Amino acid sequence: MTLSQSDNHDFPWELGIYDAHCHPTDTMAVVEQIPAMKATTLTVMATRAQDQELVAQTAKNLNHSGDNSRRQRILPSFGWHPWFSHQLIDDTTSATPRSKEDHYVDVLTPSPVSDKTFIDQLPTPKSLSKLLSETREYLNRFPDSLVGEVGLDKAFRLPGVWTKEEMTSRDEGLTPGSREGRKLSPYKVKMDHQRAILKAQLQLAGEMQRPVSVHSVQAHGVVFDLFKEIWSGHEKVLLSRREREKQKDVEGALSGDEDDDRQDKKSKTTEKDAPLPFPPRVCMHSYSGPVEPIRQFLHPTNPSDVYFSFSAVINFSGVSTKKVVDVIKALPDDRILIESDLHVAGPQMDDLLEDVARQICQLRGWELRAGVKQLADNWNCFVYG
Repeated sequence: MTLSQSDNHDFPWELGIYDAHCHPTDTMAVVEQIPAMKATTLTVMATRAQDQELVAQTAKNLNHSGDNSRRQRILPSFGWHPWFSHQLIDDTTSATPRSKEDHYVDVLTPSPVSDKTFIDQLPTPKSLSKLLSETREYLNRFPDSLVGEVGLDKAFRLPGVWTKEEMTSRDEGLTPGSREGRKLSPYKVKMDHQRAILKAQLQLAGEMQRPVSVHSVQAHGVVFDLFKEIWSGHEKVLLSRREREKQKDVEGALSGDEDDDRQDKKSKTTEKDAPLPFPPRVCMHSYSGPVEPIRQFLHPTNPSDVYFSFSAVINFSGVSTKKVVDVIKALPDDRILIESDLHVAGPQMDDLLEDVARQICQLRGWELRAGVKQLADNWNCFVYG
């Protein structure tokens, strides 16, 4: 694809613009603006207890049962964000019940053992096994839905206790559960706990064969190591050209053999029935890492196809822009996605999607229409395979 003067033309919304990652249910008052948006489909993420059902209801209300699934306004995604991972008790490895205080003392760092006020204002933790069961039900209700937003975050600190001033100025239009303007506490969620929550959700995505949207902040190496762990034993076998040609000859010779056909079908059925421990496709959302990790994620032996999405809000708004430019230029054409990562639906979301699409087309040297078509094709491949 080559850059041309068409970049100055009207934006080709009619080719299909797909937001790979956004959070409109965080501001439910403007969800009603989604039908008037120019974007084709919004991939809407759930993150915590308060928004799982909101995502489901938004998809149900705005998608029409008679539509082709690829033209639905909302593609729901169900998962638990690492910012809220401390609210989950990992009961998948031990059935021993723990008190609320013991749980938070165990999973937070530094230990809040002497900060009873902070612990008291935290929610009663939910069991991980219950979350997985509920998520499985959502995924069954929406056959094209994703697992997301999930991931790891080394930088995040929990919001502190609400002050009277913060409570007074709180925006009632926001879905509860997020930071909502509170000052940050010194407490972080231990990485081993975040990792356990992420691994369980990735394994569920493997069981259900659903793509995932992954959050990663200062944790790209840890995220890759976890994928490497769940990929172990399932790596793709790379054949030499001579071996590939020989395999084609053998496959051609066997193509008319009914017994071999039956054996092949039996083999595929057995493989399908056995749940895989990893998702088929992965989106590293608003990827902020350097170039080198993408070579690991895109290694041809990896059994999951990995995509990288970019947003104007996160990737083109700070001092790390040069790093993002290098990454976008280094990626294959077919592994790039766009997103808004916005919490407000409507014209602002459309504007951000157009902005990031234009920037990526310019960086890649793509003619605008051809580039927008490529991005649409990429999203469809990520979601539907």
